[in-house]
Amino acid sequence: MFNLIHLLMELVIGTAAGWIAATLMKLDNSNMVFNCFLGLVGAIAGGIIGSLIQIGPSGVIGKIIFSVIGACAVIWIYRKFIKS
Repeated sequence: MFNLIHLLMELVIGTAAGWIAATLMKLDNSNMVFNCFLGLVGAIAGGIIGSLIQIGPSGVIGKIIFSVIGACAVIWIYRKFIKS
């Protein structure tokens, strides 16, 4: 079932995680749309990383932490392979 509140919450978490990761990684070319995309991709990556090590986020804070970790990994990959 489609849940609009859940979707909006994931967008807010993804945007916050993207902004935090861009700040931590000192990403110079960042705007809000890129941060939102980065955070959402990071949330997916964080979920995959968490499932590989068999732990998962619990609650909003856990989701933000996993999303930030995933977004930092995405920024690292972006810098290493795409932006070089």
